[in-house]
Amino acid sequence: MRHRTASSQSPPRSAPRSERSDWAVLGTLLPYLWDYRLRVVLALLCLVSAKVGNVGVPLILKDIIDRLTIVPGSAGAALALPLALLVAYGALRLTTSVFTELREIIFARVTQRAVRHIALQVFEHLHALSLRFHLERQTGGVTRDIERGSRAISSLVGYTLYSILPTLVEVSLVLAILAVRYALAFSIIAVVALTAYVLFTILVTEWRTGYRRSMNELDSKANVRAIDSLLNYETVKYFNNEGYEARRYDESLARWEQAAVKSQISLSLLNTGQAAIIAIAVTLIVWRATAAVVAGSMTIGDLVLVNAFMIQLYVPLNFLGVIYREIKQSLADVDRMFSLLDEHREIADSADARPLVLKDAVRGARVRFEHVDFSYESKRQILFDVDFEIRPGQTVAVVGPSGSGKSTLARLLFRFYDVNRGSIRVDGTELRELTQASLRAAIGIVPQDTVLFNDTIYYNIAYGRPEASREEIEAAARAAYIHDFIISLPAGYETPVGERGLKLSGGEKQRVAIARTLLKNPAILIFDEATSALDSRAEQAIQAELRALARNHTTLVIAHRLSTIVDAHQILVLENGRIRERGTHLDLLAADGIYARMWERQQQPAADASVEVSAWLDRASDKTAEPV
Repeated sequence: MRHRTASSQSPPRSAPRSERSDWAVLGTLLPYLWDYRLRVVLALLCLVSAKVGNVGVPLILKDIIDRLTIVPGSAGAALALPLALLVAYGALRLTTSVFTELREIIFARVTQRAVRHIALQVFEHLHALSLRFHLERQTGGVTRDIERGSRAISSLVGYTLYSILPTLVEVSLVLAILAVRYALAFSIIAVVALTAYVLFTILVTEWRTGYRRSMNELDSKANVRAIDSLLNYETVKYFNNEGYEARRYDESLARWEQAAVKSQISLSLLNTGQAAIIAIAVTLIVWRATAAVVAGSMTIGDLVLVNAFMIQLYVPLNFLGVIYREIKQSLADVDRMFSLLDEHREIADSADARPLVLKDAVRGARVRFEHVDFSYESKRQILFDVDFEIRPGQTVAVVGPSGSGKSTLARLLFRFYDVNRGSIRVDGTELRELTQASLRAAIGIVPQDTVLFNDTIYYNIAYGRPEASREEIEAAARAAYIHDFIISLPAGYETPVGERGLKLSGGEKQRVAIARTLLKNPAILIFDEATSALDSRAEQAIQAELRALARNHTTLVIAHRLSTIVDAHQILVLENGRIRERGTHLDLLAADGIYARMWERQQQPAADASVEVSAWLDRASDKTAEPV
């Protein structure tokens, strides 16, 4: 076949994700915890031991009261027995605290390691997702989901291990003691009260979940809106739209406020109902126990015991609604974070992908676009039958109007997307047969719109090759004609560049990007209007440096200013996604076609442009002038 064929449609998008059930979320989370199964088992043993000691405390207290109030005899005997029980009472209380703390010590590493592992996995997966996802994502919402999801794992594990399981163990022990030692009525009252409490809590909390979910969604939207506005701080200032941005943000906060008020009202109803159930149950238990004491079938110690049991159960049950709500919310937050892991990896290495091995590491690699068709969306094709080759050591330039598909060529070469038809080869190997890491390690780019990390100049240059020495970094800065500027700064190379490099001018950012790419020293170079933000003097100096660098590299230049690519071995004229002309600078001028007309327009004196601007301003002033 002449070329490899792929689907003519754009890659499939992930289907809308249905929410996991709570048990499915727990099932996804448990393997991360079970990696530390020994610690989990030890923590559970400590939990049971602590609750056995906690339940034993009221039993010892009952015996102490009964001995003091019922057992007659000498003072020595009266003191001996309570003294032993007092020691046991104190020992049980200490045991409860010791086992509780041991449980937390043992399990702390499990929780934090799980949070770390999952957060890292999500972070790596986000970097592995295609450019399409990152162009469509909302940064504020994604970071909020990761932040809430990480926090929710700690909350979920904490509430489960430190609240739900201990309460279940304690309830089981108390009910067993009441059933064995006392009349059936006590167990019935306790079981009915617990059942009513749990059912009421679950039903009301499920009703409240909609408000909580709405609050979170509105919170994320408000956060997205705020971050987007702050990231575009300069644009907001340019257009004097601070008030407009504040109103948009306040609209989001107002909707969040309404949901938050409804959530608080429903919480108050929940707490009132829970308190009523517990109050009725405790009153009935104490009434039955008091009647039994009067009848002589129970001692005062028994009365204290059943009352203490109900109070012990009341404390954790009092927070059951909050705990259940938080667990439900934590499950929802964890689910949203796990949903990021479910995002479709549009571009993934095949099972038999192999690293790129260059045939001529000295001069670069052979790059071949073979009859490439491509579209970001199925209804709008960007490239049509694009076919060209860049040989090792050669420079190919692509020119054409905006929107013709020039930058798309660079994205396809980096394999941010797969082509719909045809193929792209590096040294004869199709990109889909190579590992992405090895492919991108062989390519360097100086983009037109340079975005820097919010760190120092040194860090941003060193990012091209993090293991490079300081001497190599400074040499790259000199080659990009920015070293003198850097050392003139008070903090030198340690100068912070600000969010997205906003503390630097456009030309300074572009020179940092050039230095970064020079430091990487890849086999394949892509210059996307690499000097567009520079003044003419700096541009001439750096262009000479880039031309010298390109002699031993495979170079793809995307240009608007034709004067920067007159030395290219081949120039492609791209229009509406098709290569209309190709050849050297002189060949294209002689052809007197699209390129020649572009060259002619760019060679017109600047005065012509001034005349056009003046005429436009005159027309604008005529339109705004008041009629006489």
